[in-house]
Amino acid sequence: MNENRKITMKDVAREAGVSLGTVSKVINNIPVQQEYQLRVDAAVEKLGYHVNRYAKALRMNKSSFVQVILPNLHNPFFAKLADCICRALAARSYEMLLMLTESDYDREQAYIYLSEEQMVSGIICLTYNPDLVIPSGIPAVSIDRNLGPDITCVSSDNYAGGEMAAKKLIENGCRHLAFIRIGSSLPNETDKRKDGFVRACTDAGIPFHCECLNDSASFSEIESFLSAHIQHGKLDYDGIFCATDLLAYQVLAFLTENRIRVPKDVQIIGYDGVRHFGDQKLVCSTIVQPVEEMARVSVNLILSDSSQRIPYSIQLPVQFASGGTTLF
Repeated sequence: MNENRKITMKDVAREAGVSLGTVSKVINNIPVQQEYQLRVDAAVEKLGYHVNRYAKALRMNKSSFVQVILPNLHNPFFAKLADCICRALAARSYEMLLMLTESDYDREQAYIYLSEEQMVSGIICLTYNPDLVIPSGIPAVSIDRNLGPDITCVSSDNYAGGEMAAKKLIENGCRHLAFIRIGSSLPNETDKRKDGFVRACTDAGIPFHCECLNDSASFSEIESFLSAHIQHGKLDYDGIFCATDLLAYQVLAFLTENRIRVPKDVQIIGYDGVRHFGDQKLVCSTIVQPVEEMARVSVNLILSDSSQRIPYSIQLPVQFASGGTTLF
């Protein structure tokens, strides 16, 4: 055989002694008899056959890529989500086409439109554009934000998480609580963290304060808020629930600098389940999001039979984990 000639599926079929249709089924992960599977696998390895992905995409009008749109990877939660989605796709013989937007509205929309040119098999996105348009005909899943009845939103159970955090602080003896958040002004599932917190405090008759800033705010504004509530070396609040672990970590650093002891004087709970690089310890006591399950569910929804009835919203359970910023 001419070594310069590209190996085709016909060559594989001839080498394996099976039909072209059988080779096609094996290449496309469609079950065949084990004997045929082994023969085709051996022929593929011997001949060095590689799938022409571009030709396959044109033929099927979609590629083996799923477009994943995230704000960035320097946020530990986004990085973990990207990693889990990549592995979930690989388990289904698909690949991730990762796009990072830095929460820029125009870039988010531009990447969505690019998905048509790339003939992706689906879109998994975490976006903030209030007017985002996703082309019809492309399966899409949104993380943490409701984009409409035709697009499933996958999230953790944010309400239960907020409720869980408040109850844990109260159980640990805290009697003056605060909720702190810097986040998008766009309505999304993460707003429910505050709702659950408020409900638990109200039911328990515990006084509380909510300090919620838009994502354009800097942490210096949180520092100003905390400073205004430090009197004679003591913070007015003995329990703080932060909307993210990143924010909890920053609050912890600020309180430590001001000689306020955590968790002896103030207990802090974050949200996400972020771990330190290296020793893999939690950065704080936290409400852990089931990121691997969120990724797996999102991938399965994208690659599911479109005839299946898919719920509008899927909320996955969370759990509390002690990370040293609470007594228990």
